[in-house]
Amino acid sequence: MTNKGAPQARPGRVLALDVGKKRIGLALSDELGLTAQGLETLQRTRVREDVERLRELAEGKGATMLLIGYPLQMNGVEGRQVRWVREFGDMITKRTGLAVEYWDERLTSVEANRVLRSSGISIAKRGAAVDRLSAVILLDSFLERQRLERLRQAEQPEE
Repeated sequence: MTNKGAPQARPGRVLALDVGKKRIGLALSDELGLTAQGLETLQRTRVREDVERLRELAEGKGATMLLIGYPLQMNGVEGRQVRWVREFGDMITKRTGLAVEYWDERLTSVEANRVLRSSGISIAKRGAAVDRLSAVILLDSFLERQRLERLRQAEQPEE
């Protein structure tokens, strides 16, 4: 789901955001779009400050696109949080000039919690780690879909 009216993405690094009310989990792809690396979780303050810090981060890391977790309900219906996340995405687009794509984030936090529980990380440290790992899982799924699309296009016979 691309942000209507947003600039088109260019090849390069993708900055993924798992946006929550208290924290924003962050992950960054490599320039080839093959791997996702977790970044330090952003502690939320005020929306304008959050947007400015994300702009600085995207610029500093050379991101060419932002991927934002799309908070669909388990039945696929858009809940209350979708409007809030889209408004936040619009603000980031206006401030950065970067393309924003929304990506289904269902089960990313569940998977992140499962991984962290099995790793033995303490409950106290789990909050920020869940947000970061959720962003990594979100970005990994997006990058995998991009790889599959490139493979499918390469396999199609030329007309």
